[in-house]
Amino acid sequence: MSFLKFILKNPFRRRTSAILAIVGIAIGIVVIVALGGITDGLVNTFEDTIHAGGADFSISGKETGDSAYGTNTIDANWTEKIANVSGVEEAYPIYVVLTSVGDDYMNTLIGIDPEGANLADISMKEGRLFKDNESEAILGEIYVDDNDYKVGDTIKIDGEEFEIVGIYETGDQNMAGGVFTSISKVGELMDDEDSISNIYVKVKKGEDPQAVADRIDEKYGDDIATITSVMEMQQMGDMLNMLQASTWAISLLAIVVGGLGIINTMLMSVFERTREIGVLKAVGWSDRKILTMIVGESLVITIVSAIIGSVIGFLACTLLGPQMGISPLFTPKIFIQAFGIAIIVGIIGGLYPAIKAVKLPPTEALRYE
Repeated sequence: MSFLKFILKNPFRRRTSAILAIVGIAIGIVVIVALGGITDGLVNTFEDTIHAGGADFSISGKETGDSAYGTNTIDANWTEKIANVSGVEEAYPIYVVLTSVGDDYMNTLIGIDPEGANLADISMKEGRLFKDNESEAILGEIYVDDNDYKVGDTIKIDGEEFEIVGIYETGDQNMAGGVFTSISKVGELMDDEDSISNIYVKVKKGEDPQAVADRIDEKYGDDIATITSVMEMQQMGDMLNMLQASTWAISLLAIVVGGLGIINTMLMSVFERTREIGVLKAVGWSDRKILTMIVGESLVITIVSAIIGSVIGFLACTLLGPQMGISPLFTPKIFIQAFGIAIIVGIIGGLYPAIKAVKLPPTEALRYE
């Protein structure tokens, strides 16, 4: 039998001891994988929540002007520039004007690309969203209540007939009484298709909105300004940092618990074989060969334990998590961490008692009970 086959088979000669060792180590791996999946899932859910609906911040003109927001309009080509900044997921322009709407001499008309309407933090209460470059509009629920409109009616905007295709609701009181249509139609009505009022910006998941806003300021701050009041970004960022810090704390706890279990199990396993080591030394085995054998056997046990623990941790979270309202997220990093910890701590757990054992004279080792 080759030395390698001997190492692979030897740990399972004592099935009870091997099973107990595997169970002890696997429990630690289950903790690491399960908590890793749960905490990563919590972070992912939190990020989905803070990035769901509405822009993270907006871009406006640098100087005061005659736009509806009190700033000067900016050129439409700024949208592409902002979209290309590192960390930006989406960037959509809006054009906000004050014009005649229905019976109102002056009301807020907001133009936006239909694909970017979700960044305006509006949701459809009735009907559907307007189509691009069509004479269609959606009205805020407050405007509808005040003026008795319904889906299917028509409304005059700056002298042109628009079909009301939907009614929206929003938490932004400034928009609840306004009217939305496509930005191309607003540009056409205003005879100014190259100007926009603002740019709604949504950052990529995992990015800090404030950091992205600062990046834009650093690059283009002389020409445009970032407005972060769309979201209380600092507060949200602090909450996310707290959750991520909790993730590290839970992972560290899992590492300590799993590591102690592995070391304890391996110490017991190796010390039980002190007499066997004495016999091997007596028949001529070198200290180096004995060390290699013990550490190799430790690796076999820890790798098997890591596989079993990872599978159990994954299945337990996948099956039980949804029932507890938790959506675990498993990434390669979790399993690499679990296997890395199992192997490193397993080697240490086998190496330390093995060094003590090989230092014993063969006669003393043979007398060990």
